[in-house]
Amino acid sequence: MRILVLGDTGFIGRHITGALLGAGHHVVAAVRRPAEAQRRFPGIDTVQCDLARDVTAAVWLPRLRGIDAVVNVAGLLRGPAITAVHVEGPRALYAACRSAGLRRIIHISAISADTAAGTDYARSKWQAEEELRAQDDLDWVILRPSLVYHQGSYGGTSLLRGLAGLPGLLPLPGDGAQLFQPIHADDLARAVCQLVADSTVTRATLEPAGPETLRLRDILLRLRAWLGLPPARLIPQVPMPLIHAMAGLGEMFGRGPVSRNAVAQMIHGNTGDAAGFARAIGWQPMTMAEAQARHPAHVQDRWHARLYWLRPAVRLALALLWLASGIIGLFAGIETVQPVLDLLQLPPAAARPLAIAFCGLDLLLGAALLLRWFGTGLLTAVQLAVVTGYSLVLTLAAPALWADPYGPLLKNLPILVLIAIHWALDDDT
Repeated sequence: MRILVLGDTGFIGRHITGALLGAGHHVVAAVRRPAEAQRRFPGIDTVQCDLARDVTAAVWLPRLRGIDAVVNVAGLLRGPAITAVHVEGPRALYAACRSAGLRRIIHISAISADTAAGTDYARSKWQAEEELRAQDDLDWVILRPSLVYHQGSYGGTSLLRGLAGLPGLLPLPGDGAQLFQPIHADDLARAVCQLVADSTVTRATLEPAGPETLRLRDILLRLRAWLGLPPARLIPQVPMPLIHAMAGLGEMFGRGPVSRNAVAQMIHGNTGDAAGFARAIGWQPMTMAEAQARHPAHVQDRWHARLYWLRPAVRLALALLWLASGIIGLFAGIETVQPVLDLLQLPPAAARPLAIAFCGLDLLLGAALLLRWFGTGLLTAVQLAVVTGYSLVLTLAAPALWADPYGPLLKNLPILVLIAIHWALDDDT
């Protein structure tokens, strides 16, 4: 079959794509960045699309030529485009499917997609399901998975791994009794492969979930044991107001899994009808213990868990460094740019505008790092250019400064190391 997959480059999407390819299907990835999809899966066909903008059936019709089925894995946890991505874009896609005579659609939602959850994520996900359930002339299956995990991780599962890998401590949000029915990504992908071609399961809403219900604390303890780390001291009852405050800061300063929506969805619940899902597909998904036994942790897994918190720490350190540099420079006045004036033989009148420009650039870099205004690659290039350019100018103007252990040149070396570490660790998620 020739299958159009939306959200191919996401954590769940890439496992589904891999499984479909392994089963002999021809995958066409509909993604915003086709080059990224082709790097992950060389040779697959791609279609550039953006559900936030592609909200008319006319846009989708040409993309459906020769397509036998659609698998929609696209989703956002938060952001201004969440309704468009979850509801408006798929609505246009379904209208195009009807016009093209394409009937089979597998839609990946979430087990916590419920209006009672009180988040825009849950409401839009639920609305997307309702839109599809109203399509009587389409052959659809809605899958609402619980926590999806793998030996690799992404987003929320990376956060869990980072918590499990903390040295000596294991903090638990609230009482740590939030319930999940984790399902391995391979089992979810296997189910999608089966359902794409299985016409006996139709117009059904299923809840892919593992066969056991686990508390959040149990999941963290199992992850820590799987990583091969020694037992840690549990810190129960981390106050939920503190968790909500941290989520608010995470939402303000990052694009990762720490957000108010993520906390609300965790509290709302992530359990469902695992038995009904197993009956529909005819087999039982793995338990978490079985999956961990089949896929033991390796050194890179422990590295990832240990280094997870280093990434935001380095970004914060760089942001504060640039902000401090800009603020101090504004108070220091023309002294900071005097070597530049001497080297370029500029008049004294140029000192203040030049100092303000340099300090403004420092403040801009600090704010950009803190608020994630630009991608890591661009920020890395600008930071390297500023630090190396400044170092080169000072070297030419006053090479003796290299001998001063507290001077403006030697301090640039650890800054360059921090920039390199930030670039190496940050994946813009």
